[in-house]
Amino acid sequence: MDRLALILVIIGALNWLLVGLFQWDLVAGLFNGEGSVVSRIVYSLIGLAGLYCISLLFRERRPAS
Repeated sequence: MDRLALILVIIGALNWLLVGLFQWDLVAGLFNGEGSVVSRIVYSLIGLAGLYCISLLFRERRPAS
């Protein structure tokens, strides 16, 4: 679950990078606009993944083996 959340957060970060540099929204471009149902689902999943990743900040770290 941690990896999936991290992957979605990375996708969201890359999307924001594209918006910031080129004013182009990759998710909206792939799924026919930012108002489409699929785009809204993707945005929601990325947002939920970001909320989930907050828990990673407060977890105990395991020693590397």
